[in-house]
Amino acid sequence: MSLSNREFWTLVHGMFLGAAFLLSFAGGLAGLYSLRPQWVTAAGIEERLGRLRWGTTVMAIVAWLTVITGSYIVYPWYRATPPEGADLSLYPRSFLKASEALSGWHSFGMEWKEHVAWFSPILATAVAYLVWKYGPQLVENEKLRKIVIVLFILAFATAGIAGLFGALITKAAPLL
Repeated sequence: MSLSNREFWTLVHGMFLGAAFLLSFAGGLAGLYSLRPQWVTAAGIEERLGRLRWGTTVMAIVAWLTVITGSYIVYPWYRATPPEGADLSLYPRSFLKASEALSGWHSFGMEWKEHVAWFSPILATAVAYLVWKYGPQLVENEKLRKIVIVLFILAFATAGIAGLFGALITKAAPLL
């Protein structure tokens, strides 16, 4: 089996980096949710906070790498302008825009991926910062913990929707 350069970078962007961020969400959410004084001993809180600090930091870095590889490596191939009379199936953006039935994938799906997906690493970074800054206070301050959880869920939701659009757009118009 061999992969083209485009297939390789699409795989790195979506399956490795994107999937790593999305899959690690469950562990981070469980870690945040379980930071309750009635559930964990003082030693357990310290252990969980250490794991949560590094876990959210790694997640934020992975989120940044995902949007950067998508925006600056994969996306230019998607946007390539076809020469006059070229086969549009080799130019995903033009292929989608040329079909009334498929144009929504570009006008909504790729717009989400181009713009809204950037909220995911920003929010993930905010979560990592808050966990490092307020770590022990997350145990006692339920309101603060809930704010961090909401930011974490929003980071996941924007990345998840972008990933879903990416998979569906690639199905309709693959990067060849």
